[in-house]
Amino acid sequence: MSPSDLGELLRPFVFLDHFDTPSVAAEGFGLHPHSGIATVTWIMEGNIAYEDTTGERGMVPEGGLEWMKAGGGVWHGGSFGDSARIRGFQLWLALPPELELGPAESAYLGPESIQHQGPASVLLGAYGQATSKIPAPSSLNYLSVSLKAGEQWTYSPPAGHTVAWAAVSRGSLRSPEALQAGELAAFAESNESIAFDAQTDVEFVLGSAVKHPHDLALGYYSVHTSVDALREGESRIQQIATRLRTEGRLA
Repeated sequence: MSPSDLGELLRPFVFLDHFDTPSVAAEGFGLHPHSGIATVTWIMEGNIAYEDTTGERGMVPEGGLEWMKAGGGVWHGGSFGDSARIRGFQLWLALPPELELGPAESAYLGPESIQHQGPASVLLGAYGQATSKIPAPSSLNYLSVSLKAGEQWTYSPPAGHTVAWAAVSRGSLRSPEALQAGELAAFAESNESIAFDAQTDVEFVLGSAVKHPHDLALGYYSVHTSVDALREGESRIQQIATRLRTEGRLA
């Protein structure tokens, strides 16, 4: 999904990219900017190297994630690591007005830092007794779920979560319609429980949230709640770019 299509319907979830490719065939993620959003890169297979303009750099292993709250402007990027294949998702979240021009913050979690409840890994928010170590910018959950063929699982969203979607990385399920690898389902706005029936061994991600109440002001790498905030975020991005060029880190 992108901010100009399903992202408008499912906000604060405004962008989702599923990647599944041999590492040797992938170009990686060169330094690029964001403002007004937070990004979550979830590594289901393989590993990635990362760097960002908060000063962080390192490696995210399989089963780990990168969290980047861009706020008023940040540049980040990286490359695929030493595994034969890289698979996962990158999600963008629209930030509320009080955070969209705030300072950039990053966090990088290994698999040992991610809590689980039944078949679900809690990437953001809380589910059952499991809670993410990353404070969510608004009331939302982002889970990664693995089921064996024939297993059934029901997700009951917290009160107020009327936005929900699911996207499959591997295998197939029904909820109640069929959903295959590479497909995303946007559920009708409701606070009702959602049942999942695994047709094969399946891995998927699931998001639910209180709906983001603001229309989206869109830039190329930025999403804000107003045109004025977008202009400010893009101005700060250019200021960082000037510094990166001076340092020889950006062409």
